[in-house]
Amino acid sequence: VKMSAAKVSRKENSNHDGADETSEKEQQEAIEHIDEVQNEIDRLNEQASEDILKVEQKYNKLRQPFFQKRSELIAKIPNFWVTTFVNHPQVSALLGEEDEEALHYLSRVEVTEFEDIKSGYRIEFFFDENPYFENKTLSKEFNVNESGDPVSKSTEIKWKTGKDLTKRTSQSPNKAGKKRQHEEPESFFTWFTDHSDAGADELGEVIKDDIWPNPLQYYLVPDMEDEEGDGDDDDDEEEEGLEDIDEGEEDEGDDDDEDGDGEDGEVRVSLFTQNNYLRLVEISTYFVFSG
Repeated sequence: VKMSAAKVSRKENSNHDGADETSEKEQQEAIEHIDEVQNEIDRLNEQASEDILKVEQKYNKLRQPFFQKRSELIAKIPNFWVTTFVNHPQVSALLGEEDEEALHYLSRVEVTEFEDIKSGYRIEFFFDENPYFENKTLSKEFNVNESGDPVSKSTEIKWKTGKDLTKRTSQSPNKAGKKRQHEEPESFFTWFTDHSDAGADELGEVIKDDIWPNPLQYYLVPDMEDEEGDGDDDDDEEEEGLEDIDEGEEDEGDDDDEDGDGEDGEVRVSLFTQNNYLRLVEISTYFVFSG
């Protein structure tokens, strides 16, 4: 019996081996077909990227007159750009008090994407006459070199004597920085000299992709610190009011206790008043019906 069982077992194993071989062939064929289909998907994705780039280039040109009109309108609002930067959570963390003072002279910001878009962009800051540097324009440009690696270059800042903010280490954070409890920041203007990672320049990307499309949303952000302060005042007033009410109730309770009646006295007065009222009703009813 054992031998026959062993033979049956070997026979079953040989059948499984055949099935496994067939299964492996089917799997290999399926993998090859999946690879072919994936190649088609990749080709479509590449075509989609090219088409999307063409559409983006088209609309980038169409946006330019509106950007120009917006810049003209922004020029009518004092301190528009410094307010926008201070209200932006990521940019404000980079601003010291003297950075903020210097940015009060910032009159215009322009972001220009190169025609093919993929090759890079340029950010320009236009300043009025100021006590910090001689430049009227500071710019930083991002593009790719001949080998395809991302690189950046920027304007050399011509600091006035004793005004180089990038060499000061004692700048204290501005209000927004204190509010978020950030460590003391380096100068915002060190960004113009930092070319260490052009392919992942966080500030440049924030300005290009977040602030530049709609700076108004950050200019209009309310000062949350002031609002929180107002709320604290209201809370204090409410708490004081509640304390006054509690004290008043305690005083009334003391007065009642001083009368010597307490709660029992109040009950007796209530019953006395109720009985008098019922007797008056009975008398009134008697006269009405007797009349």
